[in-house]
Amino acid sequence: MFAKVSSAAVNGIEAYPVEVEVNAGWGDTVIVIVGLPDTAVKESRDRVSTALTNSGFKFPMGRTTINLAPADVKKEGPSFDLPIALGMLAASEQIETDQLDNFFIVGELALTGGVRPVKGVLPIALRAKTEGKAGVLVPTDNAAEAAVVDGLAVIPIQNLREAAAFLQGEITIAPTRVDIARMFEHQPEDELDFADVKGQESVKRALEIAAAGGHNVLLIGPPGTGKSMLAKRLPTILPPLTLAEALETTKIHSIVGLLAPGQGLVTRRPFRAPHHTASDAGLLGGNINPTPGEISLAHHGVLFLDELPEFKRSVLETMRQPLEEGRVTISRAAGTMTFPSEFMLVAAMNPTPDGKMPGESHCSPREIQSYLGRISGPLLDRIDLHVEVPQVKFQDITGGRPGEPSAAIRERVVAARQRQQRRFANRPQITCNARMGTRELKQFCALDESTLEMLKMAMNELKLSARAYDRILKVSRTIADLAGADHITAEHVGEAVQLRSLDRQIWG
Repeated sequence: MFAKVSSAAVNGIEAYPVEVEVNAGWGDTVIVIVGLPDTAVKESRDRVSTALTNSGFKFPMGRTTINLAPADVKKEGPSFDLPIALGMLAASEQIETDQLDNFFIVGELALTGGVRPVKGVLPIALRAKTEGKAGVLVPTDNAAEAAVVDGLAVIPIQNLREAAAFLQGEITIAPTRVDIARMFEHQPEDELDFADVKGQESVKRALEIAAAGGHNVLLIGPPGTGKSMLAKRLPTILPPLTLAEALETTKIHSIVGLLAPGQGLVTRRPFRAPHHTASDAGLLGGNINPTPGEISLAHHGVLFLDELPEFKRSVLETMRQPLEEGRVTISRAAGTMTFPSEFMLVAAMNPTPDGKMPGESHCSPREIQSYLGRISGPLLDRIDLHVEVPQVKFQDITGGRPGEPSAAIRERVVAARQRQQRRFANRPQITCNARMGTRELKQFCALDESTLEMLKMAMNELKLSARAYDRILKVSRTIADLAGADHITAEHVGEAVQLRSLDRQIWG
């Protein structure tokens, strides 16, 4: 007998349909899986056969051939266990159903017949809706994740026998439903707050500008000045995720397996802080079949690189394309993958190897130059704001007056972002000022003659590049948005230039 079960797999961050074809024939009792299965898929033979027996079903006698189509794409992971088992039951006439093609079915089987969660359920659910399927059969722990897709019946499955009974119509399982609006409304309060930071008002102002426009930031200062403390509080002033952004972010986290059991949606902007020993593959994504790395996990959020010069230079240089284009392309023998990576880069570093400013350091000029040389000029050019983080004054540490809370700063940031959304209403691909292209710079960042002359003098004095010119215009536009101004003035440009000049003092 022959049976066909609809399933799906993930390639990059998108899912594609997979037909699980099962044929039960004569001959020696053996299970053969074809269709470019990886080791985890091949091992499903033993998991499925044991799960069938422990679930009270008969193990099919004779030669059972299982084909995973399309056969020219490599299949990975244990998510085909459940559809294979159901296909074997249908092919051996132990169940009778016409529902196997109406649902995408995924799930890993335990030896007892229980169904365990798998990765990538949200992209699979989205593809099921695109393919016009009635719904999906998924592990119970993945049901909330799939249920965020509107108009799709999500059937939570606890074990193999339950799946078989549902498909035969013997039992009814209520589809899982979630309230997306409630997910966004009921979020845990932030444990971190800018009110905890003593002093550093100029740095807070720079981070507010960065959050308002989605700009990259480099924090330079001696140890103990609060660089990490400030960076970790940046997500508390960022605007909330939109539903579209939350779905994109959740897809990436689902593929990597970072969603907690029962978690349906990532509703808070991610904050990723990889260690400086991270490899190219760890940061960009990789492996034999490329998977998202840290910069994609930070999509729509913050990527914090502490001790920036300690990262391998080759690792830092690979970030130039993602910073410029908002996506990362990885080429491997198995194929080429493109992952989204629209993140805010926040980097922190000491000005010299011993942590002191260049004029106070005891390191030799060669040591300082070697330390700073780990960060290339092109990478620095792609960072919009270069901010000095000075030592905190004693009176600020001991003073009783708390700093401005994150909630107050966030209100101004959200207001500035709303101005940008109205400005770019006809350009949905541009989400904030930092993502403006050449055409938008000409249209929305026009300067009067006196302001343009001032910027020309600053660029000549600081020897800034053409890319730095564009970055200054974008930051100036953000400062104007925070001030509620329709046009960029000399005051806005002056502050943007000041936030761009620190690297010239240190790097020369």
